[in-house]
Amino acid sequence: MNTHNILIIGQGDIGLPVTNKLAQDGLIVTGLARRERQNYALSDNAKFMQADALTLSAEQLQDFTHIAIIVTPDEYSTNGYHSSYLAINQHLALLADKLSNLQRIVFISSTGIYGQDNGEWIDKDTVPMLPKREASQVILQAEQMLKQGFDNKTIIIRPSGIYGRERLMRVRKAQESEKKPIAAGVWTNRIMDSDLVNIIAKVLTIEVPKPVYIATDYLPVTSFTLTTWLCEQLGEALPVLDDKNSAMTGKRLHSNIPLAWLTYPDWQMGYEDILRHQN
Repeated sequence: MNTHNILIIGQGDIGLPVTNKLAQDGLIVTGLARRERQNYALSDNAKFMQADALTLSAEQLQDFTHIAIIVTPDEYSTNGYHSSYLAINQHLALLADKLSNLQRIVFISSTGIYGQDNGEWIDKDTVPMLPKREASQVILQAEQMLKQGFDNKTIIIRPSGIYGRERLMRVRKAQESEKKPIAAGVWTNRIMDSDLVNIIAKVLTIEVPKPVYIATDYLPVTSFTLTTWLCEQLGEALPVLDDKNSAMTGKRLHSNIPLAWLTYPDWQMGYEDILRHQN
């Protein structure tokens, strides 16, 4: 059995819980972030490295067997994605030949890289159409850059819309007193944040991971159906259909996450949990 020495680049809302979970599971794990450790509720069992990922040397990375890149941009603009996702992956790819102990590098990407937008079903074998959103194009480039550097050591995780007890955008929209009409055919997909943390930890530690994971639950849902259900649960005014817009948009994602990895295999179970934990 190989010894795991894991580096988690990024200690945000997903990266930090992944680091803590791995540490609590008894694995050797280091969380890397630019800010000082006191900014993070890091497990005592986890190590910490304060550094900019863009300045990491092969010497600093030499001992790590597994690396996960779980970053968010400083600003949600095309330039912000260039200087985070793409720049970090380019830098690491240049070091690939020198990282002799590295067995696996995991990149947390996005299902936004699929440009398909007419309600198509997407699975792990679907070739992405070029996305219209420039930031998504940059994430796709970042994936490709990592694969060029690390080849089959690269594992890509593409999460859909992340929601959770502190990620309440859909709940807030359901609570709006004046709702805009919603088109009937707008498909959406989601993954509970705690399930995503578990998925990343599993992909880092299982013996033979798949090359690509579509990290989403098992039940795509239209915005209208989801909003209607939430309004019913919250006792809010129901949304109305936009009769002028009959086009089918969005995509329907076919998850390839093992069901046993998901605590919330569909959106209804997830939102039932969220609503139970609301004040």
